[in-house]
Amino acid sequence: MPGKNLKAVSASPLYAQLMEQLRLDILRGAYPVGEKIPAEHELERRYGVSRVTVRRALQELESAGLLERKQGKGTFVAPPKAEEIHRDLQGFHEVCKSDGRRPSAELIGVTETEAPEGDSRLLGLPAGARVLEIRRVLRADAEPVILETHHFSMAYSWLETAELTESLYGILQEYGIHPEKSIYDISLVSAGPQEAAWLEIPEGTAVMAVMQVVYDQRGRPLHICRQLIRGDRYTLRI
Repeated sequence: MPGKNLKAVSASPLYAQLMEQLRLDILRGAYPVGEKIPAEHELERRYGVSRVTVRRALQELESAGLLERKQGKGTFVAPPKAEEIHRDLQGFHEVCKSDGRRPSAELIGVTETEAPEGDSRLLGLPAGARVLEIRRVLRADAEPVILETHHFSMAYSWLETAELTESLYGILQEYGIHPEKSIYDISLVSAGPQEAAWLEIPEGTAVMAVMQVVYDQRGRPLHICRQLIRGDRYTLRI
């Protein structure tokens, strides 16, 4: 039976800790897809938290698509949306090499900044938390194809001194960190002046905007990546 007391003194609020624990329990199969999860009072007892904390965590997991509420029946583990989950993630460098193209990355900057509210929530961080922001232009055969911005929790501040013109996922894997799954959103936007300059396209050109929440091999949020992709020069594989 899954359950553990959460830490009252922690950088993450209790509801975020409970979200992460329930997410891990779901990924481990403790709560299989389609199964009803325990009632609020039972989760309250199992994890040693208040009813308000339980309700906030369940609401967030429902918003993230991991749980679904059925009127009059309870809350159930939602089936995965195949179109939104990547497995065996490959980074840009690996994809380019498999296509016979030469990948490279131009580092624009690495800064410590306050995470947007949505990013801190998705990363399981408290509001106002600081994150490491990495911005790069990715090139295929020397031609710019992707402008990407990553947000990592400051637990990954060591990346600031890494060779970020190389494969980011390759660097993470050297440290035993394996990106395995991602939930993403895709839309079309118009490139602004600076974005267009970085991608070497006319201002206002339509580009694919991809926002990914990437999880590691333990099911923990690893980073958030936002990409602007030149659809005329690069194909996004789903």
